[in-house]
Amino acid sequence: MTTQKLSALKPGETGIIAALNTEEDLYHRLSALGFRIGKKIDIIRGARFSGPLHVRIGTTDVMLRRVEANKIDIQPLP
Repeated sequence: MTTQKLSALKPGETGIIAALNTEEDLYHRLSALGFRIGKKIDIIRGARFSGPLHVRIGTTDVMLRRVEANKIDIQPLP
């Protein structure tokens, strides 16, 4: 199973959350938003100049800073 950082995915790509490598406070905040291991995540769009990512988990849309996206490991789906 090969993983990559969430921030490396391009708009239109999909993956499965493999790990959340964050401090406890951020882990709980992301979990409350639906970021859980095994959940499917879609990249909707990425802002220019290393801006935030617009991601979708289920029916929830979230804008996520790339700093946090770098802490989330994803298993890309074809």
